[in-house]
Amino acid sequence: MAKAAILEEVGQLAIGEVELAEPLAHEVLIDTRACGLCHSDLHFIDGAYPHPMPSIPGHEAAGVVRAVGSEVTTVKPGDHVVTCLSAFCGHCEFCVTGRMALCMGGGTRRKPDEPPRITRADGGGAVQQMLNLSAFCEQMLVHEHACVSIDKAMPLDRAAVLGCAVTTGAGAVFNACKLVPGETVAVIGCGGVGLAAINAAKIAGAGKVIAVDPVPEKRALAEALGATHTVDAAAGDAAEQVVRISGGGVDHAIEAVGRQASADLAVKLLRRGGTATILGMMPLHCKVGLGAMDLLSGKKLQGAIMGMNRFPVDLPRLVDFYLRGLLDLDTIIAERIALEDINRGFDTMRAGTAARSVIVFG
Repeated sequence: MAKAAILEEVGQLAIGEVELAEPLAHEVLIDTRACGLCHSDLHFIDGAYPHPMPSIPGHEAAGVVRAVGSEVTTVKPGDHVVTCLSAFCGHCEFCVTGRMALCMGGGTRRKPDEPPRITRADGGGAVQQMLNLSAFCEQMLVHEHACVSIDKAMPLDRAAVLGCAVTTGAGAVFNACKLVPGETVAVIGCGGVGLAAINAAKIAGAGKVIAVDPVPEKRALAEALGATHTVDAAAGDAAEQVVRISGGGVDHAIEAVGRQASADLAVKLLRRGGTATILGMMPLHCKVGLGAMDLLSGKKLQGAIMGMNRFPVDLPRLVDFYLRGLLDLDTIIAERIALEDINRGFDTMRAGTAARSVIVFG
């Protein structure tokens, strides 16, 4: 039996108890130790993105392996692990061409004729697993390709934010943008994902890193994490300021908010040949585009789901960056809370003034 934050209806999470099944052949049972609150969760909680209910959100987590299925070879009981929502099958077109983040993960979920992974503790039926993980729970039951073993020297509350915010933000810099040392970067939105992108741009040797956000506290965090310049996104001439600072526009504009205006701004900030990378989950009706002159100028627009990660390789490297003092996860985490405080944590997120809240279990 495990305590969990269950989404019973749009708008609110309720604390309840669930049962997790025994691991099947390729599954891993994990004692959750920490889980970050991500804006993507809020999209589902508030109903902007549909999902069957009741369900358990949460997808940015770290924990300790309790048990494994008979065919699991990647982790063992006692291992410290980070989970990732982009569970990969390993044999589809996307996986075998090195684009694991695009895998739909069909082979990593239980079949309809198999018992559900999560049920209500009172026998009230199945609880839907969200994004392959359902990490707002004291335990997770996941496919072995949804977690990776990490160095036990890594604090698990910091490790949790690697599972989404840092994988998405840093992955965008390292994998999707393939940033070349000396290139200029603008990051729009300085929440967890944006701050991770700023930190990664510094690690990668960007020439100028320009943080664009309307909240002064977040711009200050961006400077602590490596931004060389900051711009108030609410300023009427925000785009002109970035173009002036960068000497004609940036090589890479990374959108980490999920709003139409910020995605459109990313395109406006580009120099000739520059690339806009959209990370945020925008409302489903939104569209972003390049004009005729943008195309004639060689500008590019791309999405980068979960930073186009290869998380079995990327996550241990990010852990190493932290342990070597290169990656600053301590600044990204604004507060540590109990599971029972989860609704307050999302209220803090809605206010938009802090970076990452992390649930610490036990």
